[in-house]
Parts: sequence; C-alpha cells; structure tokens
Amino acid sequence: MITCHTNNVEATRALAAAVAPHTKTGDVIMLVGDLGAGKTAFVQGFAQACGVTTPVTSPTFTLANIYEGNPRINHLDVYRFESATEVGDLDLDELLDNGVTLIEWGDIIDWALPDDTLEITITFGDTPDDRILEINSSTNDQQGLSKALEPWKC
Repeated sequence: MITCHTNNVEATRALAAAVAPHTKTGDVIMLVGDLGAGKTAFVQGFAQACGVTTPVTSPTFTLANIYEGNPRINHLDVYRFESATEVGDLDLDELLDNGVTLIEWGDIIDWALPDDTLEITITFGDTPDDRILEINSSTNDQQGLSKALEPWKC
C-alpha cells in the first residue's frame, strides 16, 4: 500500500495526473471515500492527464460519463446502486475493453470488479483541505507508481 497526502484539491488532481501514466486500457480504478472526500477531483486530474479537455463532472445521476482521451476514460458512480441487476446494466466488460474505468463508490460493487483493480481510498485529514490517499495495487506497476507518487508521500 502507498499512502499519500494532499493539502488542497489541486494537489489531489496533480496526484491523480501522476497515476494516469501507470494505467492502460482495461484497467479499473475503484475510488472509495466519504461524500466530498475528493473522488471526482481525482477523476478530473486523471482525465486531464489523459488529454480530456471537456469538463469532468460526477455521473451521480447518469451513472456513467465517457470522456475521449488517450486512453478513453469511463467514469462511473455507483452510489445509488441497490441491486446486482444494476451492475449488469452497466455492461462492464464492454467498458473495460474500451478505456480506463474509474468507479466512484466502487466498494459497493467490488465483488464484480477484476482482481487487479487499483483501489484508492480517500479520507479527510487534519484540516478541511487535507486528504489522505491510500493506494492499493496488486498487479499494476507498484514500483513505478510508488516512485511517481514520491512528492505526496509522508
């Protein structure tokens, strides 16, 4: 596990941008954290690093937003999911074949995600803008990712 700290939303976005080069089409990033922790800010920084120029917003009500970048970004929010049937409606297999998929509240459907999902848990720090990001990677480029995140590690 890699533990990182940010002290404002811009730093959270910058950290996400540092993660982006260590992913590829087919990868899944599960974002976990309370409301307002910075899950969408993370996706914004990640998407910008992938060349997305359109505004990135939370897909809370639409469930999924697709952003054209390199690679394509599939941004999901499963906060409102109440049954396994809704997971089937997402057509995860097709999404995974066509981009990097970032899932807010992904722990709700972790049973449906690949074993090599990159899990990022964002929690509040000591001040209102501080965040602690715990990054768990089983098969991603752990060493390269750890080196890329040096500026945010304690």
